[in-house]
Amino acid sequence: MSESFDLVVEGGVCLTPSGRVETDLGIRAGKIAAIGALGGAGAAARFAARGLHVLPGAIDTQVHFREPGAEHKEDLETGTRAAVLGGVTGVFEMPNTNPPTTDAAALADKLARARGRAWCDHAFYVGATGDNAAALAELESRPGCCGVKVFMGASTGSLLVADDAKLEAVLRAGRRRVAIHAEDEPRMQERRATIRQPRAGSRL
Repeated sequence: MSESFDLVVEGGVCLTPSGRVETDLGIRAGKIAAIGALGGAGAAARFAARGLHVLPGAIDTQVHFREPGAEHKEDLETGTRAAVLGGVTGVFEMPNTNPPTTDAAALADKLARARGRAWCDHAFYVGATGDNAAALAELESRPGCCGVKVFMGASTGSLLVADDAKLEAVLRAGRRRVAIHAEDEPRMQERRATIRQPRAGSRL
């Protein structure tokens, strides 16, 4: 008795440990269950992929959707729809929205906004600030949180952790992933006056 699949992707170009091959993929319960010649296998659906590359969905770990606060630029629906069209099946979204994602209420709000509107898997970073280090261990473990984001320089609103003592407090607070914009804010401010401004009418 032949195997049965929910979907057979037929004849696509796959990059495998054995090299580049044209082969079939059998999908069952959302997972690749077989790779090989599956012409005789039962399938609820078939997709002819000859001449096409079959690749796993990518995970983009740094996206900046603009909801809430600047939906005229992009929102969770349009951003995730664009991601899927580009082959991205999972996104980690950054906290510098308005208001920023720095507490439980803001995280819950983003998850509620995404419910029924997001086209791909998604999770949200919680932003570290100068005064929420004590809450980060609990926040980072909440469902829907992919980690903590630290902006060490040139950020917006309260999303700035510029001095070493506050940064140490943030890093000691949790035990999961932390993504860091590793600038030196005091140095950046010190050098601001040295930036040469373009002359009127000049092209950058």
